[in-house]
Amino acid sequence: MSTFLWNIFLAMVWVAITEQFTGTNLVIGFVLGYLILGFARVTVATDSPYFRKGWQSISFVVYFLKEMLLANLRVAYDVVTPTYYMRPAVVAVPLEAKTDVEITLLAMVITLTPGTLSLDVSTDRKVLYIHAMFAADPEALRHEIKDGFERRLLELLR
Repeated sequence: MSTFLWNIFLAMVWVAITEQFTGTNLVIGFVLGYLILGFARVTVATDSPYFRKGWQSISFVVYFLKEMLLANLRVAYDVVTPTYYMRPAVVAVPLEAKTDVEITLLAMVITLTPGTLSLDVSTDRKVLYIHAMFAADPEALRHEIKDGFERRLLELLR
């Protein structure tokens, strides 16, 4: 049985023991099951990618939330101040993502960040076109997307 299924099983055991089938109690059981399996992994010396992916998922979500907050503040500051600091541009970003899922998720994450919008993917699926409100330096924007969102997303998915 996979580690994820064991984690779900332990969460359900927790819910059965506490006799409270609520979403919060299920999440608590899932976290406790994750910790138990983590300690068991150390004891048995098995290496499962489940734990590495768990931390990568948390890291990706934290990075995304940080970038979204910073982008919101930047856009809000530009809207409230009398001087416009935006330098809009369409930027072509070469992709390391190969599959449709990887490209779609990257485009969605970029679009969810305020001030950026995924426009199109080239027909050979090697370039993603992005409209950015703050693109005074297109090369820095490319580097930020490739080293930030794309790298973290590909580490999580592969």
